[in-house]
Amino acid sequence: MADHDHCRTVAVCGHEAGYGEALHGLVGPDVLVVTGGRGLIGALARLRRSGERACVVPMTLGRDPELVADTARTLRALPSAQAYGTLLAEPFGTDRHLIAWLRAAANRVPETSALLVTAPTGGLFEDAGLYRIARLVRGHAAHQLVEVAFTGGDPDPAEGVRRCGLLGAAEVALLTAGFAPVEPPDVPGVTAVSAGPTVSRAALARVLAERVADAWQRWSAHGDDGIAGGLTAADDHGHNHTHPPGEGHDHHHAHLPGADHGHSHGHHHSHPPGGEHGHIHLPGEGPHDHDHQRPHVPSAAHVIRSTA
Repeated sequence: MADHDHCRTVAVCGHEAGYGEALHGLVGPDVLVVTGGRGLIGALARLRRSGERACVVPMTLGRDPELVADTARTLRALPSAQAYGTLLAEPFGTDRHLIAWLRAAANRVPETSALLVTAPTGGLFEDAGLYRIARLVRGHAAHQLVEVAFTGGDPDPAEGVRRCGLLGAAEVALLTAGFAPVEPPDVPGVTAVSAGPTVSRAALARVLAERVADAWQRWSAHGDDGIAGGLTAADDHGHNHTHPPGEGHDHHHAHLPGADHGHSHGHHHSHPPGGEHGHIHLPGEGPHDHDHQRPHVPSAAHVIRSTA
């Protein structure tokens, strides 16, 4: 493979980056900002026509492991001639990174202020995870009140600030768990301010460079393009439940005829011995990969370095 100096960084964005909108003005012209799926496929096709290689970086701060897995599935589905030379880097950040970045941002806020951790709304589990992240931020901060709000979700930032006010806060600092700061809402009786970007432009460039360099090192040392590891990124994400002994049940997943099912379920089950687990596919639906036989590869959720 050609030297990585001739490789273009492709930043694949989901809800955390506003599907790319949040990165405009934050990354240089050498970084292609795209959405997943067709956006990624089109970008890779253009790069191949121009003779450039690509290193794809899923732009998650740790709240969207499905973005990593979906990106890996997209790359795996490409024809081998088109996919060769394309590397999948580790995700931009993990939830551990996000917690550390938010703690650093909280330390810049006066202790008398309440903290409102905000993020673009995602799915049910992504949003639930933000409450956990906020609790871990509070556990290492001197601030007495830490609440959560979602842009485009419930509660939204205005409602979050209002709730902080009802709990006695006179000033609320908005910490963003996304790539772009949230505009402080105007709520009577409460002063809302932005704590600024959680990841600065300089840190963004530095972490992207790290991810690309690590991907090339992994390729050079082991011939690993990162795609197999990315496929497992969301294995522990989603709806997990267990059944008490003796209460195993058949759990079926029905899919509409012709439905395109190119993703693995973010729905995992633990059944007692003897519990059955069946998958039903309606007539006309092609088989899809449940990855039951997939060999173990390191999850993208493992610790990855960051100097930000």
